Amino acid sequence: MNLSTIIQRIKKSKHLLISTHENADPDAVCSELALAHYLKLLKKKFQIINNEAVPQRFRFIPGTEQIRPFHPGINVDADTVIVVDCGEKDRIGNVAALLPQDALVINIDHHVTNDNFGDLNYVDPKASSTAEILYALFKQARCRLDQKLALYLYLGMMTDTGCFRYENTTARTHQIVSDLLRFGLPVSKLYGRLYETIPLNDLKAFVKIVGDFEIYDGGKVACVELPKDVLCQFSADFDLRDTIFKFLRAIKGMEVLVIFTEVSSQKTRINFRSTNRVNVAHLAHFFQGGGHRRASGCLYPASLKESKPRVLAKIKELL
Repeated sequence: MNLSTIIQRIKKSKHLLISTHENADPDAVCSELALAHYLKLLKKKFQIINNEAVPQRFRFIPGTEQIRPFHPGINVDADTVIVVDCGEKDRIGNVAALLPQDALVINIDHHVTNDNFGDLNYVDPKASSTAEILYALFKQARCRLDQKLALYLYLGMMTDTGCFRYENTTARTHQIVSDLLRFGLPVSKLYGRLYETIPLNDLKAFVKIVGDFEIYDGGKVACVELPKDVLCQFSADFDLRDTIFKFLRAIKGMEVLVIFTEVSSQKTRINFRSTNRVNVAHLAHFFQGGGHRRASGCLYPASLKESKPRVLAKIKELL
C-alpha cells in the first residue's frame, strides 16, 4: 500500500478515530498527536481514544489532553479509523469494541510482526519509528511542517531509537532529524523531561530492587521479576521497566534481557530486549506478542512463577 492512497482516504473522510496500542509509549502518543495536528489543518472532525490515560510522565508533551482513555459510554461515529504504531488490532485493547463496523481501518506501523489488520496498511519495518513514517506521509501530502509537528516527530523518533543509539537509526533517520531541528526544538530540555526527572523516592526503591536481577546461560541472559507488591512502590512518573533495561544492557556479554511483570494470578506481562544477535520480535511472536527485532513483548496467560521457566527455556533454545 502506498501513502498516497491513505492520504486520499483521509482527505475524503468526515469523522476519524485515532488510536494506538495499550500502554502507549512516546512514539505512539506523538504519532497520534502529529496525525491530530494534520487533521486540524485539514479541518477534519476527529477523536483520539486509547485503552488507558496518557502516563503522567508524558503529559508535558503539548496536546496530550486531547487523548481520552476508554470507557464504555464513549460515543464514536467515525467513518475512518487510523491505528498507529500497533502490530495487531487486539493490542488497542478495549478501544476495539468502539470501532464502528462500517468504518475503514488504516494501519500505519513499523513493527516487523505487524499482521496487516487494516483495510489499508502501510507497514515499513525499515523505518526507525511510526513518527518517521508520518514524516514521509506529511511530505507526500504537502503538509507544511511547523514547530509542533516537528516536536512530535522528533520525540517519536528519538525515543524509539534509544536517543539515536539503536541499530534502527539510519542515515534517513538523521536526515529527517536534521530537517526537524530547523524549527529550534529544545532537544536538551526534551531529553531531560523524559530521562532526567526521576523522583527521589523512586530512585531509592529502584536501587533496592535492581540488585536482585538473575543471570542465566553463562551470563548471556538477565531477568528481573516485578511482582505487584514491588510495582506499587513506584510512582506513575517513573518508567521502571525502561530504567531496568538501560541498567542491564550495559553488562558485558549480555544478549537478552527479560522483565516479568505480574498482572494477575494468571497473567504476566513479559518485556524483551536484545543487545546483539537475538531477534526478540520472533521470540515475542512465539508467545503471541510482537514488537521490534531488539525490543518486544507479550502478555502470557500464566502466573509469573509458571511463565518464567517456559520463557527462559525458549530463550536458551534460541541462543
